[in-house]
Amino acid sequence: MSDTYWDALWTNVHLATMAGPGSYGEIRDAAIAVRDGRIAWTGRQSELPAEHRAAAVHDGKGCWLTPGLIDCHTHIVYAGSRSDEFEARLNGASYEDIAKRGGGIMSTVHATRAASEDALLQASLPRVRALLAEGVTTLEIKSGYGLDTGTERKMLRVARGIQSSLPVRVRTTFLGAHALPPEFAGQAERYVDLVCEQMLPALAAEGLVDAVDAFCEKIGFSAAQTQRVFDAAHRLGLPVKLHAEQLSDQGGAALVSRFNGMSADHLEYLSQEGIAAMARAGTVAVLLPGAFYFLRETRLPPVQALRDAGVAMAIATDCNPGTSPMTSLLLAMNMACTLFRMTPLEALAGATVHAARALGIGGEAGTLEVGKRADFALWEVERPGELAYAIGGNPCVSVVNGGVAREPRIA
Repeated sequence: MSDTYWDALWTNVHLATMAGPGSYGEIRDAAIAVRDGRIAWTGRQSELPAEHRAAAVHDGKGCWLTPGLIDCHTHIVYAGSRSDEFEARLNGASYEDIAKRGGGIMSTVHATRAASEDALLQASLPRVRALLAEGVTTLEIKSGYGLDTGTERKMLRVARGIQSSLPVRVRTTFLGAHALPPEFAGQAERYVDLVCEQMLPALAAEGLVDAVDAFCEKIGFSAAQTQRVFDAAHRLGLPVKLHAEQLSDQGGAALVSRFNGMSADHLEYLSQEGIAAMARAGTVAVLLPGAFYFLRETRLPPVQALRDAGVAMAIATDCNPGTSPMTSLLLAMNMACTLFRMTPLEALAGATVHAARALGIGGEAGTLEVGKRADFALWEVERPGELAYAIGGNPCVSVVNGGVAREPRIA
């Protein structure tokens, strides 16, 4: 077959390839071609090969075309709601008060344990559809609201089921070390034994785990306990990432970097030593402005220090019922700019090229380059920076997943 015979061709578009360092990688008055689900050609429309042919030709009508957005940190599979806790906090209840009444993360654990697999899937699909309507083509989904083998398995199976049910690629993350379940109260080491020796090996053997995460924090797991989880992941050949330095500096960023971790996430209390370790390892900083906003945090992540050290910064929704009930990656990008003082270019890179790196799929996604998956979105905007501008706006007009075009809103 000729190199210039394509399955589909998009013309009359402007490309933000995100492939150039420090720029949008703009190509104006451009075209992009797809063959076998991958990008086969990009460039100015005037430079299209003379003998090109395409089975389908789409008129982009002057839209901007970017890589498909990537939400690289979510807890989107869960049952129940914690809106009552939100209201209680605003009426003066403390976190401790809520926890004593059975609230907090354990409320979500109880609801998720009680839900059937199908009920959990049906509860999760609307949240995912909201993201897909905004040009998301790849999604990370964590477990961690089961805290026992059966429910962790159920959550990860639902995550895989989302990929089968909707046009989105899902990367799964095992987060068994998210919190201490009530049946292990005061027995953290025994629970870590269970995570490392039974839960993780069993779920990995079933093909349900793409990466391993933990919550390294005073109210979570210590650095030593987290290292045990990472050692178990390493033995199984699984990459790691970490909830690190959200509420205090526990040295988590340096720890995950020693394991060549894909990302360290949150990072409000990140130290200079942690930044240096991340820079050496190439570990991506995943910033989560939704949780910062929802918790009314006042300590900003050290964005300028991360810039100065050359640490890549990704942006994600952190969609979860307790601290970031957000299903808009565009809003997360806006918050990253307004709250963290990131630039619109950094925000878009954080939801594309750097988000892909944070999931270990940088060779497959995140930029518009020949050979990569044909995952991209078309936007009715005047310039790429506009994507981080409008609060509540959604200018997405079309999404392409693996070369297949769809409307952004999915029933």
